[in-house]
Amino acid sequence: MTRVALPSRILIPVANPETAQELVRVGAALMDRKSGSLTVLGIVEVPEGTPLSEGATRARQARRLLQRVLDFAPPGVTIHPIVRIGRRAAEGVVEAAAELDADLIVFGWGGKPSAPRPGSQPPVFSSTIDEVVRDSPCDIAVVKQGGATAIESILVPIRGGPHAALALRFADALARQNDAKIKVLHLIPLGVTDAIRGQTERALAHFIRQHAERDVEKVVSEAVNVRSEILRAAQTTDVVIMGASAPPANGAHEGFLFGALPEAVATRSPSTVIVVKTGAAIGDSTFEELAARAETLAAAERAANDSRAVPLRVERWFGESNFHHREFGDLDRLVHLKEQAGLTVSLVFPALNEAETIGAIVRAARRDLMERHHLVDELLVMDSDSDDETREIAAAEGARVAIHQHVLAGYGSYAGKGEALWKSLYETSGDIIVWADSDVRNWHPRMVYGTLGPLIAEERIQYVKGYYRRPIVEGGILKEGGGGRVTELVARPLINLFYPELSGLIQPLAGEYAGRRSLLETIPFFTSYAVEIGHLIDVSDRVGLEGLGQVDLERRIHRNQELEGLSRMSFVIVQAVMKRLEERRKARLFAELGSTMKLPRSGGGKLSLEVIELADHERPPMITIPEYLEKRSAAAHETAELAPAGVAAGVAAADLHAGADAGAGRDGAASDGSGS
Repeated sequence: MTRVALPSRILIPVANPETAQELVRVGAALMDRKSGSLTVLGIVEVPEGTPLSEGATRARQARRLLQRVLDFAPPGVTIHPIVRIGRRAAEGVVEAAAELDADLIVFGWGGKPSAPRPGSQPPVFSSTIDEVVRDSPCDIAVVKQGGATAIESILVPIRGGPHAALALRFADALARQNDAKIKVLHLIPLGVTDAIRGQTERALAHFIRQHAERDVEKVVSEAVNVRSEILRAAQTTDVVIMGASAPPANGAHEGFLFGALPEAVATRSPSTVIVVKTGAAIGDSTFEELAARAETLAAAERAANDSRAVPLRVERWFGESNFHHREFGDLDRLVHLKEQAGLTVSLVFPALNEAETIGAIVRAARRDLMERHHLVDELLVMDSDSDDETREIAAAEGARVAIHQHVLAGYGSYAGKGEALWKSLYETSGDIIVWADSDVRNWHPRMVYGTLGPLIAEERIQYVKGYYRRPIVEGGILKEGGGGRVTELVARPLINLFYPELSGLIQPLAGEYAGRRSLLETIPFFTSYAVEIGHLIDVSDRVGLEGLGQVDLERRIHRNQELEGLSRMSFVIVQAVMKRLEERRKARLFAELGSTMKLPRSGGGKLSLEVIELADHERPPMITIPEYLEKRSAAAHETAELAPAGVAAGVAAADLHAGADAGAGRDGAASDGSGS
């Protein structure tokens, strides 16, 4: 029998962060430290008949509460907090376990069963725990919290079997982390012969050698009442760890969770009690068993997909992935999480003639995000050959400045913000890239840490869009509302018609967004107005809706365009959406798709028709550009040379080839003040 492996991915559902410290300590002790991750989960229940999206505000509150749990992390352990929305907590736990491919779920239990749901049997632990245990998505550990502040002794009552093996392996791990002693207790009936006792002792010794690395006290004892004897031994023990009992031999498994004995010990013992149960094991005796199991899983997956039709998926996403910048306002904590994850951050301000605003923005970004808090590692102003003093002012405030027309000059240059963003990938080195507009008059660091925060806090999120209230200036007067005209009149209708999975995005054309380099380098970039809508379509195709997030940045005041400028922007955005539709459908849908815009002119008794060529070009994924690969390889090699021995091997390959399967490149700015 091989030793039970420690879990790599542990999920801890948390109802009350104030009582989660013991659960985190247990989870961290049981985790494989070499490759493990510890995730704490908050569940927001939304009743039937109420849109899931209405859980968004409560989800934000739950995420803020979960931040307290991070303080309980032992040295060397990173906790990942996530919040999920569902109709019932149990469904949310099971879905999160499947999403994370969890090996173990650790539940906390107060010691008294909760009230039963109407029409259901009384719960053993709680309705949520019982339901999850019956579904058995993975190994389960229920911790009846006894409040032990120090763990010096662990009792493991053993009867044998896979659940007992798991209990002893967990006890061994917990003892190793706390330098505690383990007593393994095996109880036999009164009056057994010496031969049977000797055989039992040898079997127990063999079992312990298989599943424990530390020295263990072995006790084989006669008992009239097994439950009473275990409870008596537990009185002088800090922690009791028990495996589930075997199911009834008569096949009456209905209502069976862990078995009467471990459930009774968990209920009555004053000590901390951990009851464990392995996930359903797949036998290797027949291919028929494997095939049946595979069909069951496939059916469950089909049912899940059916239940997550687009409107429901969007509602759930809107609730779970809708952040607020205040959630990440503790910049010291955010820096700590960033450093734990080993991430670097590049901040890019695309600019074109922004002398009025660029100085104050760069000054604030450097002061608050680089000097006071080491959140940003690199600050770049990507200028589009401004003819005012934008570059000089930015450089004087400490920014590195590049002119996008001079970057990768061998590939030519196009006018437009998207071109500047694409070339900024080449000019920067961070694992995460944050783009923020440079024409904002009320700029605040939240424009950066707001979009950056979800990427640091949640591994699943790959790309984050900001949104905000957008006042408009008319006749020199600032009026609330009225901004975002292209969004409401063009982008939102197109998204709802053709890309409904993106319909929960509040401001799809917003200029504040951030993403992981490993994703951004694999997608094409439109070179001008269509870059934002192109990003959303291409990113969602690559990582799915679940890889996207959005964050409330509150209020933003910037330069608004005149109506004709917005008309041109709208024309280009419609072209890009149509282009992606043709590519998705693998068919020519719009044979007469034009690239020229006709603008009627009248005045002074004359009529004319101005014809303007308006079409966004498209840059291929940066990962397909040889110069980019060469630059990244050189940077990875330099990093490897500075790394300790044994770390350097494979750095360059791992860094460069993650996106090597990117699609073939297509043929192929700046803050444009679009006022979209």
